[in-house]
Order: sequence, then structure tokens, then C-alpha cells
Amino acid sequence: MTDEARVFSFRRRRTAEDPERRALLEGLGQTRALIAQAYAGFNAAGDPDLIESYVFEINALQARYSYLLRRVKELEADTQARLG
Repeated sequence: MTDEARVFSFRRRRTAEDPERRALLEGLGQTRALIAQAYAGFNAAGDPDLIESYVFEINALQARYSYLLRRVKELEADTQARLG
């Protein structure tokens, strides 16, 4: 088995064994989809109040996305520290 295949195999095992990481990645995907929907609504809105609500929604979703991404990176750093 090549080194690259070993790394890929390890990553697949690690992902399957880490439900928190899997949940975070799923949350990232869902949040990314919600951000796209909010931008579509923003682009279609004409009423100033509706536009303002989309701005708040987009900002909130971007904050959630940043949090989830930071948590994934922290988990990966913790895993690297334990392994090496």
C-alpha cells in the first residue's frame, strides 16, 4: 500500500469513528445551503424591511459557519497533536 493510500485509509477511518466531526461537517454543509438561500432571498427582495431581515439572517448564518469551521479545525489540530 502506498503512503497516499495509507493516509486516505486513515482519514476514512478517522471520519467514520468521529461522530462530532461528522456532525460538524454536516452542519457546515447545511449552513452553506442556508446562506445561499438567504442570498437568493436578499437578491429578490424589494422591501427595505425584508432586505434588512436578510442582512441579519446572512450575518447570523456566516457567524454560525465560522464557528463550525473553527471547531472542525480545532478537532483536526487535537487529532494531529495526539498522533504526532
